[in-house]
Amino acid sequence: QVQLVESGGGSVQAGGSLRLACAASGYTSSTSNMAWFRQAAGNQREWVSCISSYGSTIHADSVKGRFTISRDNTKNTLYLQMNSLKPEDPAMYYCAARPSRTSYCATGEDSYVYWGQGTQVTVSS
Repeated sequence: QVQLVESGGGSVQAGGSLRLACAASGYTSSTSNMAWFRQAAGNQREWVSCISSYGSTIHADSVKGRFTISRDNTKNTLYLQMNSLKPEDPAMYYCAARPSRTSYCATGEDSYVYWGQGTQVTVSS
């Protein structure tokens, strides 16, 4: 059974940092594209960052230069380092995965097969 479990969310002041983690079990994440999405209350879920099975990364313009996606294949874990958090960043953050050995990663929600339950991020001004 494939499971993705996020952790690391919490409350932080604007300008602060958080590191989210997504532990994968039931399959080998190193041969998958993985991504972070977020959904703020009342909004649609939006793509944040993704990493291909070969390690190439893409970040949404809204987080570029502030967030960094990475993975540790030895731990089957995906990370999202979030620095300089802004009042517009609060949301439920979800990790997602799709078995795909490619040099590029997908940014569309429909491309991903496995999803975690999410971890909440709150930013106070």
